[in-house]
Amino acid sequence: MSLFIRMLLCFFVWAVLFMPLPALAATSHTVLPGESLYIISRNYNVSVASLMEANGIRDHLIYPGQRLTVPGGSGTANTSRQTHTVQPGETLWLIGQKYGVNYQDLMTTNNLKNTNIYPGMVLTLPAGTAAMGIPQAVSRGGVLIRPTLADVDLLARLITAEAEGEPYEGKVAVGAVVLNRVGTPGFPKTIRDVIYEKGNGIYQFEPVLNGWINRPASSSSLQAAIEALRGADPTNGAIYFFANYANSNWLWARPISRIIGNAIFSY
Repeated sequence: MSLFIRMLLCFFVWAVLFMPLPALAATSHTVLPGESLYIISRNYNVSVASLMEANGIRDHLIYPGQRLTVPGGSGTANTSRQTHTVQPGETLWLIGQKYGVNYQDLMTTNNLKNTNIYPGMVLTLPAGTAAMGIPQAVSRGGVLIRPTLADVDLLARLITAEAEGEPYEGKVAVGAVVLNRVGTPGFPKTIRDVIYEKGNGIYQFEPVLNGWINRPASSSSLQAAIEALRGADPTNGAIYFFANYANSNWLWARPISRIIGNAIFSY
């Protein structure tokens, strides 16, 4: 082999070994109703942390119509149509809350003339719908909690009423307190019973007393409820929370676990 050919081969090998690899191209994603950073990260096979860093997000909050830069990943979201099998006690409104869609869109997609549905009925979800991924069960203090869709909605409405102006972590923390009570001796053993509990004739949560519990849940509070039901607990097991301006000596005397935003979480 001539010297020229050998030099040419060496140059070729060197070029292949040391040429820079092309960077993974970033793509963009327009946030759909009901989507969260977790759902988007799963669809594109990237981490939540990388999504937050690429878009300068600090508090997990996103909104429908927002354009996000997706670093690397698969480049294409999974947009296949999904279905939902109706469970006992569910309504179109509750199902819409779970998936972040309007119940009227569910009616249109399934050619329904009215809101009547029945257990076992299979509904096609509108294109682009992203399921919230409600967990099957969560354990607190040895108690296994199996949330229904109505439980998720109720918990999200309490979070909305108690913590709508608070950081996202504070919303998750409020949901965690309810679940921690379910697993604590001396408290009721269901999400609903904890939220509607009366102690000495007084409701434990003010939104139940003033009716704010009946207001629809916000999308961020719904996602926070689901995150708490997946096991997230920023409070490290707290069973009480109160505003930092509360003047109750009894509340302030309890051991404090966390301070998040304007809320104090305690044992």
